[in-house]
Amino acid sequence: MSTHSSRLAARIMVAPSVVLLFIWMAVPLAMTLYYSFRLYRLLSPDRTGWVGFNNYLWFFNSPEFWLALWNTLALVGGVLVVTVVLGILIALLIDQPVKGQGLLRILVIAPFFVMPPVAASIWENLFMHPQNGLFAALARGFGAQPILFLENHPMLSVIGIVSWEWLPFATLILLTSLQSLSSEQLEAAEMDGASAFNRLRHIILPHMTRAITVVILIQTIFLLGIFGEIFTTTQGGPGSASTTLPYMIFKQAIAAKDIGRAAAGGIIAVILANIVAYFLMRGIGRHLDA
Repeated sequence: MSTHSSRLAARIMVAPSVVLLFIWMAVPLAMTLYYSFRLYRLLSPDRTGWVGFNNYLWFFNSPEFWLALWNTLALVGGVLVVTVVLGILIALLIDQPVKGQGLLRILVIAPFFVMPPVAASIWENLFMHPQNGLFAALARGFGAQPILFLENHPMLSVIGIVSWEWLPFATLILLTSLQSLSSEQLEAAEMDGASAFNRLRHIILPHMTRAITVVILIQTIFLLGIFGEIFTTTQGGPGSASTTLPYMIFKQAIAAKDIGRAAAGGIIAVILANIVAYFLMRGIGRHLDA
């Protein structure tokens, strides 16, 4: 009886937080869904009404939408590959006992605390600028023409910038996992004649599987909504070459003042995020239970 009373009291105490959290999530989603079926343009507020699925059909019939969808998936996939691979290598490097190890780890993690627009501005003006950037100076030093990164390779440039921002996060998680590995296993494998590559393949990487899974899941959630870096550097251009789904929604909401279409794009983005999350959990989420 006391156990039942305790559970009831716990549920009553938790209920206000659950209700507030539900309202916090449900009300904006419901309003977005409502406006996605309406004609609602800020430049012509007198023209309103239900338009059914026309806002959604506008996206599906727009070539820019499919390019933006591809760019979004390419951004997520590219950043994940770079951060996971380099994160493993850097974690292996800074896990070694070297002089100044603490300072080295701080420097590796530091970029994660730089705000996205600031990081994008740094890369745009200090590294990728065709006249004054570091890469341009290096190219001229070797007698080559500077590369117009943001003009000729916009998506690769954005992927590079975002990867630089998220690499510290991946490195920190992977380093934590690496430090939990028993040194006795590695020493035993080394005494049995296992090469460094075999120790990495058969001991270290299997041990880091859960950490890699966590990195992929968390980063994917945030990478699907990347906006600040694109707005600061390429603004979706040239043309629509670096336009992603969040930036396309921004253009409809802010530039075109079409709230109905922007709301429809938001619902599409939510559906896409849930589809990606579903397949991620089906594909790699099982490692969390291992």
